[in-house]
Amino acid sequence: MAFIHTIPVEGATGPIGALYDAAIKRAGKVYKIVQLMSVQPSVLQASMSLYAATTTQPTSPLSRWFRELVAVTVSRINHCVY
Repeated sequence: MAFIHTIPVEGATGPIGALYDAAIKRAGKVYKIVQLMSVQPSVLQASMSLYAATTTQPTSPLSRWFRELVAVTVSRINHCVY
């Protein structure tokens, strides 16, 4: 079984701690996909920025529920299980 080092939520400080705090505020927990990117804070920040820009920021002409529906639909088509 493969093992990928991640920074645990309990031990997160600095930029990773701030990103984890934001994830908890947004989703109630830190999902494993977020923890997977924790060893490279710049990658995690870029991923969170992309997610916010395409899903949660209110600047889109599409409603948030619709944007999230599109994201879920694409994930299902791609056989993603998360």
